[in-house]
Amino acid sequence: MAGMTTPIRTARSSVAITNGYVVPVDGLPVDGGTVLVTDGVITAVGPDVEVPEGVPTLDAGGRWVLPGFVESHGHVGVHEEAEGWAGDDTNEKTGPDGAHLRALDAINVEDEGFRDALAGGVTSVVVKPGSANPIGGQTVAIKTWGGRTVDEQVISDAVSVKSALGENPKRVYGEQKKQPSTRLGVAAVIRQAFLDAQHYAAQRDAAELKGEPFARDLGKETLARVLAGELAWDQHTHRADDIATALRLADEFGYRLVVNHGTDGAAIADVLAERDVPVIYGPMLTSRSKVELRDRDVANLARLAEAGVRVAITTDHPVVPINFLVHQASFAVKEGLDPQVALEALTVNPASFLGLDDRVGALTPGLDGDVVVWSGDPLDVGSRAEHVFVTGTEVYTWDRTADDGRGAGRVRERSQRFAR
Repeated sequence: MAGMTTPIRTARSSVAITNGYVVPVDGLPVDGGTVLVTDGVITAVGPDVEVPEGVPTLDAGGRWVLPGFVESHGHVGVHEEAEGWAGDDTNEKTGPDGAHLRALDAINVEDEGFRDALAGGVTSVVVKPGSANPIGGQTVAIKTWGGRTVDEQVISDAVSVKSALGENPKRVYGEQKKQPSTRLGVAAVIRQAFLDAQHYAAQRDAAELKGEPFARDLGKETLARVLAGELAWDQHTHRADDIATALRLADEFGYRLVVNHGTDGAAIADVLAERDVPVIYGPMLTSRSKVELRDRDVANLARLAEAGVRVAITTDHPVVPINFLVHQASFAVKEGLDPQVALEALTVNPASFLGLDDRVGALTPGLDGDVVVWSGDPLDVGSRAEHVFVTGTEVYTWDRTADDGRGAGRVRERSQRFAR
């Protein structure tokens, strides 16, 4: 049609990664295997994959090939590194109910944290508002590379709502001399918000049946989606008593609960397992900086998993640099976590918890071609990500010859990102 142009889009490429020790995570490893990505999507994985003529090939030389890791709780892009207050949009502290807020509106894709993510083999991240408010706002899952704008990196904007119990919200609003300044006040804010959302949804639906106009409310609309099961409830909570409150509130309103942090969760691991409430555990590489972290222990992650709790791992970036996600898994293995569970905690588990498993989390035909070639077992702290592919496009490469032989990583930058 006259006047139309071919739109520029994020690059979706084809590639065959051959002769690798392929670890799909959701299946058995394949020694000498191939991963074939066609137009950004995995189309074949196995020992005898036929590579179509013209598809670029990377010989992995026996190195480990895994899906890109999923950081399930981070603030990359909304809490920019080295930018101080000007780049910190993590918390809107002017009101305890931020259900109307969206992390997507504050993400800067040029945050240095995205480059670090690629160096650590992290190709997807769920970006969340912070924990200053009882209700912090809506989260978003994005790729760590690829868009002219952040919107072109979105995997899903229907993931979850961030909420916080415990010290953070009571401190923030206690210092302002207003509710909530106690744990019971924090729970009351959440409870009242859900009651209001229930009434709102009933009135909205009744008006729709009658064909009558209805005044929409952004916050109540979001909470109504949580009540309807469309969005998970990401509950920041450390101490076991706060986790018990999270369970109580979830029972009252019937929403899909995901415990975030859960550093004292091992104390009630049997309860969490019985209810099949997953835990996004961490961060682990920090000091016990506040009272609710007193019982935090890297070994608690293994205790949760051994009890049957489905687990993921978080850096809470920038609390811990996002490229250290895999190192936290390594430390957890040292303290008793099964290595297979550790890999699941970086891939298939977070994708499953947060409804992203139709796109990411494993080397499975039909999923996005987010593939990482490691120099060895990624749980070995001596291993590094050498080739990182997002939807089949190589976006990070470790150059062994750079920096006088010390080596350096190279990120494919904005001018190289797009294909017509």
